[in-house]
Amino acid sequence: MISNEIIGTRVQLPVLRLTEPGAYLDGGELGEILLPTRYVDEHLNEGDNIEVFVYLDAKNRLIATTLEPKIQRDQFAFLRCKEVSAHGAFMDWGIEAKDLLVPFKEQKADLEEGGNYLIYCYFDDTTQRLVGSSRTNKFLDVIPPDFEFNQEVEILITGVLEIGYTCIIDGTHSGMIYHNEMFESIRVGQTMKGYIKKVREDDKIDVSIHPLGVERFESKTTDIVGFIKENGGQMFITDKSDPELIRTTFGMSKKAYKKALGGLYRDKLIDIQADKIVLL
Repeated sequence: MISNEIIGTRVQLPVLRLTEPGAYLDGGELGEILLPTRYVDEHLNEGDNIEVFVYLDAKNRLIATTLEPKIQRDQFAFLRCKEVSAHGAFMDWGIEAKDLLVPFKEQKADLEEGGNYLIYCYFDDTTQRLVGSSRTNKFLDVIPPDFEFNQEVEILITGVLEIGYTCIIDGTHSGMIYHNEMFESIRVGQTMKGYIKKVREDDKIDVSIHPLGVERFESKTTDIVGFIKENGGQMFITDKSDPELIRTTFGMSKKAYKKALGGLYRDKLIDIQADKIVLL
């Protein structure tokens, strides 16, 4: 049995029959769901399973598509506003036949045509439709997080402040990445891996975009060795080089770089000379 929880998600559905309008898929308790002909592969047969995105069209009919949406139900994403009408703002969510509506009551501030905004997609039980909201904070989890130190998570960069970048962690909690702990550029709207640095007593979460502790140290020493190999077995970035040169080349502070060089030297992988580093 398939519930209405599949609406707004990608799911595997079996093909019941092939017709001129398209393929009818088994939606369980929701009934048959049409996959229009333009999305039906010539090799698709009755009884096959196919991965589709299920949504509601303008007449509130269930439709399937093989297109990859930019956002799914219960997710956050940055979307471009295509049009503003008397009903609200219509967002481009990657489904060509229908845009995602953000009603005026769900707009944190007025959305403008052409702008990109952080949106949360959810199923509205009152209207029985998929809608979007830019009032994103109310959809974040209020339950205290149970993240562990250095736990790998997926983060969405949502904004920039004087102290750093705000982010959403695993689609559930907000976090902060501090400017003084970053050694590479990131941008708002970017999705990337992150690592839990600390969960504070007030449940605020500090995040790093690099692995912490031993894992980070080992990955950076590997980068240094690889760089030396690519440059003929020697390099002229030493422990006395400019900190900015070290940061832009290896994404690490001068202090961490000197520590990494010391470890490679002790392991007899490099020779540290007055003006260069030589691979042994």
